[in-house]
Amino acid sequence: MENEPAPDIELIENDGEVTLSIGGEQAMQAWERDLMWTSADILCRHGRDFYEVGLGLGLSALRIAANPATRSHTVLELFGEVEDLFRARHPDLPGTLSIERGDFFQRVFELPSESIDGMFFDPALDMDVWKDEDLWRRTMPEVVRVLRPGGVFIPFFSTRPDLRWQYLPHFRRIHVERHPYTAYDTTEYTYGTSGDAYIQCFYKD
Repeated sequence: MENEPAPDIELIENDGEVTLSIGGEQAMQAWERDLMWTSADILCRHGRDFYEVGLGLGLSALRIAANPATRSHTVLELFGEVEDLFRARHPDLPGTLSIERGDFFQRVFELPSESIDGMFFDPALDMDVWKDEDLWRRTMPEVVRVLRPGGVFIPFFSTRPDLRWQYLPHFRRIHVERHPYTAYDTTEYTYGTSGDAYIQCFYKD
């Protein structure tokens, strides 16, 4: 995936709405802030060294990096244009935050075992990647390997109360929190533009 041509990436600001568009699709919008912050706060309850996959608008990255408990937070982003847009809006970053470039499905095999307390997972992926059972079967054991005992894996929120099959077989204990949300009227990637969102936290025993 890292060698494929980069899609068109732009930050669209219109009528008070902020959208990160990747390949013509809505990758992330600013209305997600409270849900991203809540996810970040849950992550930070479980240690001090964290890893994030997918920078997006940087809402969770900045929240995690600024948490008093955080010693280090590394964000892996596939697209340089996304990082450039983020740095243009946030030129002064916390010292705890570092941003790396790379493809997670390759990089995860290089990460040291039991090196982080928590991983926040919110990359922009094509649907064929989400449906690739072999890919997830190879990848998720590596995620578990990288987590310290008691560490957590938190994927981006869902607007359906379903545990994601990609992660479920690899964890015995899962915590789910329900939070209300209101998206933009133009939002295309949620099940409805208001309702309940579900934050799932998977624990490594």
